[in-house]
Amino acid sequence: MPRCKQPILGTLILGGAGLLFGGPMSSPCPAQSDSTSKSNQVTLGDAELTAGIPGFGLLTDAQLNRWLDDPANHETLQIKLPKGLDAASANISIPDDNPMTRAKIELGRQLYFDERLSSDNTISCASCHDPAQGWGAEMRFGVGVRGQEGGRNSPVAYNRILSKAQFWDGRADSLEDQAVGPIANSIEMGNTHEASVATIAKIPGYKLQFEKIFHDGVHIDNVGKALATFERAIVTGLMPYDAYDQLAKFEKTFAEDLEYLDEEPELKAKYDVLKAEAAAMPMSESAQRGMTLFSGKANCTACHAGANFTDEQYHNLGVGMDVAEPDLGRFEISREEKDKGAFKTPTLRNIVFTAPYMHDGSQATLEEVVEWYNKGGHKNEYLSDKMKVLNLTDDEKADLIAFMIEGLTGEFPYVSQARLPQ
Repeated sequence: MPRCKQPILGTLILGGAGLLFGGPMSSPCPAQSDSTSKSNQVTLGDAELTAGIPGFGLLTDAQLNRWLDDPANHETLQIKLPKGLDAASANISIPDDNPMTRAKIELGRQLYFDERLSSDNTISCASCHDPAQGWGAEMRFGVGVRGQEGGRNSPVAYNRILSKAQFWDGRADSLEDQAVGPIANSIEMGNTHEASVATIAKIPGYKLQFEKIFHDGVHIDNVGKALATFERAIVTGLMPYDAYDQLAKFEKTFAEDLEYLDEEPELKAKYDVLKAEAAAMPMSESAQRGMTLFSGKANCTACHAGANFTDEQYHNLGVGMDVAEPDLGRFEISREEKDKGAFKTPTLRNIVFTAPYMHDGSQATLEEVVEWYNKGGHKNEYLSDKMKVLNLTDDEKADLIAFMIEGLTGEFPYVSQARLPQ
């Protein structure tokens, strides 16, 4: 089968060896299908959901009308998460008034990459949350209209379906609220909601879609709903850790029965599948040692817990707290003393693609991150009680980094960045 490929993100250096990761950015090209072959039961990450309306060039009104006339594109989707991430299914957050549909995902995709939402037609959501840069930005701070620089690192835009509160400080109560925030931010898109809605309403292709998808047409709340729906479709796929973990759990559960599995064909078949998946996604011995350290001596799971490797909580790690006027993070929202200097725990899935790290982008490499945790962060009055001196050896640090690179890397869905309305 031919494969659609996003740009390769670069060469990763581990122990002097260059490791090229092109795989996570590749996925099968979506088949062009009609409504009779579309099911409303889907697994997120399927390229068919995010590859755009089939065709080439700018979207014409005729193409959009054909797309919008297909009832299957307006059916509420019954979604599943990809294998591995599906262990976090209980945390899925989709508001009742914004169900996911193919048409809404597609509209959100177009808006996400459209620079016309900004005041000077230079900035889109993808400018700071770029698929080619791990759905973040390879710079310390986000850069908006007129080259203005923000004060925080761009959070990643994937696996957001598992989060309610958004931004490093959790100031947005939903993905819908978050999606429209940058439009009116003077540093980011530098626009107003009124002006952006007026711009969208003047574009026939957008007007067609909003009027077909939403009962009240082009409205800033509907812009947020479309963008949020698209972002919920961006999830990470199976990674080596998932395969190893599922195999280990099976072997632990059936430890006393493994030698008798030939007498249980269904269990034997499941075991064979799990072994095959782990064998197809091998980790080096160093990475396997790092996996043990991750949940043990390195104490990473104190915060990076669960299937998405985040507790969705706010912690002071001491980052940036050594200056006269530090960024107080969550405190500015909650006004609780304990939240001073606390920021939300990010997911570690596909962490290798999301440098630089921390809320202020102050740590350029995973090596720097591990050193920070190893020393217990920067001591301050509000330092999280989860931050402790780890006393990792140089070999243990290398193993931990190997695990994060090899074990926590999965595939992103293919997403078309082109095909916008004329």
